[in-house]
Amino acid sequence: MSYERKNTTPVADIPLPKSYATFHLPDIRFQHHPASSPTVTPVVLVVLDRPKAKNAFSPDMARSLITAFGLLSRDARVRCVVLTGSDMTNNRTFCAGADLDIGFPTGVDTRTNHRDSGGSVSLAIHRCHKPVIAAMNGSGVGVGITMTLPADIRVASNKGKYGFVFSRRGLVMEACSSYFLPRLIGRSAAVYLTTTGSALPASHKMLAPLFAEIVDPDKVLPTALGLAEDIAANTSPVSTRVMKDMLYSGPDTPEEAHLLESSLLFQRFQGRDLQEGIASFKEKRAPNFKGTMEEDGPVEWPWWDTKVIERADEVEKARL
Repeated sequence: MSYERKNTTPVADIPLPKSYATFHLPDIRFQHHPASSPTVTPVVLVVLDRPKAKNAFSPDMARSLITAFGLLSRDARVRCVVLTGSDMTNNRTFCAGADLDIGFPTGVDTRTNHRDSGGSVSLAIHRCHKPVIAAMNGSGVGVGITMTLPADIRVASNKGKYGFVFSRRGLVMEACSSYFLPRLIGRSAAVYLTTTGSALPASHKMLAPLFAEIVDPDKVLPTALGLAEDIAANTSPVSTRVMKDMLYSGPDTPEEAHLLESSLLFQRFQGRDLQEGIASFKEKRAPNFKGTMEEDGPVEWPWWDTKVIERADEVEKARL
């Protein structure tokens, strides 16, 4: 089934597909794991699919990724998402950044209502209720690395180079990277990377904290899928989502953290996932967590100020 997202169709109104393998969006594709499965699997791959352009980021790709992560976020059949690039044995590129042949069209946007498409993709990944693993099976620069920062885990190629090259293009940071990058690697390393604009090997000391694993190119996807299988089989989706928000949107003081954690922990004491977690441990079997954010999420979620989100979303709707 093909679906070209229209600007007037909110992601929340798109019906969940019976199979992602036959659900098509421009410039990306889906894949079940295993790929031969005719039905939706706990692990689903989202594949950047512009191999002739080295998977360069395009407006269609941005819209498709936003749709993809919106669908996967609310699909209870899916437990973990792997973002990767189409297999390009010769090019070895995960994403070459923005497609410079397309450029940076802004249409009738103004300074106050323009919304960075890379940032919209990053927010879709960050808001996804399922853990996301970026399998970077080749080089990634610009938005080709910044859009992976909201992912929970990144696996990189030891043959690839990765760079925040904005200073070398006359641009500035995008895709919410000014928020994520210093939180992931520290401000000193983030300033180094953005000031030099250099594309560096994954093992470089200024980049290394970003990557959970650095492996041969042909092992990137298998490594990421192994992590995804473990997460999908053994972790509570509600717990992983809430803890990610605790880390990124938690209080500023230990005392406030104590109050928030106490409330969240108390609610988990009452939840069905805890009962299953204890029972599976005692019975020495894999857990079968059935909790969802919609049904089992914390009462106070989101606990942070959402007015800025509402304001940004209002501007986005006005532009559509």
